Amino acid sequence: MAAGAGSSKSWVTLRFTSATVFIIVLCFFPLVLQAAPLSLPALTVQPGANGEQTYSVNLQILIFMTLLTVLPGMLMAMTAFTRIIIVLSILRQAIGMAQTPTNQILIGIALFMTYFVMSPVFNKINETAVQPYLAETIKFPQALTNAQVPLRQFMLNQTRKNDLSLFEKFAQTNPATLNDVPMSVVIPAFITSELKTAFQIGFILFLPFLIIDMVVSSVLMAMGMMMLSPLIISLPFKIMLFVMVDGWTLILGSLASSFAMS
Repeated sequence: MAAGAGSSKSWVTLRFTSATVFIIVLCFFPLVLQAAPLSLPALTVQPGANGEQTYSVNLQILIFMTLLTVLPGMLMAMTAFTRIIIVLSILRQAIGMAQTPTNQILIGIALFMTYFVMSPVFNKINETAVQPYLAETIKFPQALTNAQVPLRQFMLNQTRKNDLSLFEKFAQTNPATLNDVPMSVVIPAFITSELKTAFQIGFILFLPFLIIDMVVSSVLMAMGMMMLSPLIISLPFKIMLFVMVDGWTLILGSLASSFAMS
């Protein structure tokens, strides 16, 4: 009974303290509202003398932070990353090692290969958009327009004509030249072409390893060892074949040259 009385007393004390704090907050809240308003930085766009628009520094920072959030999507949708990571994933599956190399290693290889392939495009963007903008010779909208030119040219060089025509039909546009094709059409057409190219390369990679699996399965069945998994026996042979032909050099070199020849 004493323990119950003590618990009840503690609960009453806690409720009284909470009510007191709440009343104090209510009393001082009107004073907070009457205080001087916070001077938040304005996000403004001011028209220039020649019709251009000047964005405030705070608005430019907001746009930059927004771009950082969509940067992974832009990396996958507008660069060589999609083709490279799909080919490497199919290669790992063809060899028969589900977790080797790990996803982190494959993504790292794909990122550095993407940087290698896209370095000419990035250099042009830096020369025509980033450096002039930092030197304040062009405005931010013009910098975005200049940055689109080399990126658009890269994507168009890798995009099949039938894929581009398909999305032009969906968008109900009829551009006179390739330079008039909107980015909303170029990007999905480029992604579709990259997926098709990646699966074509993956199919070719799969064939020699598939032949090894079929040969090992036939030998095991002929020996009556049907309870033994062919994957366990064929894995060392596939690894040995891949190492003997210098597979990594062939794969990464072929991926890089596939973009250079397009």
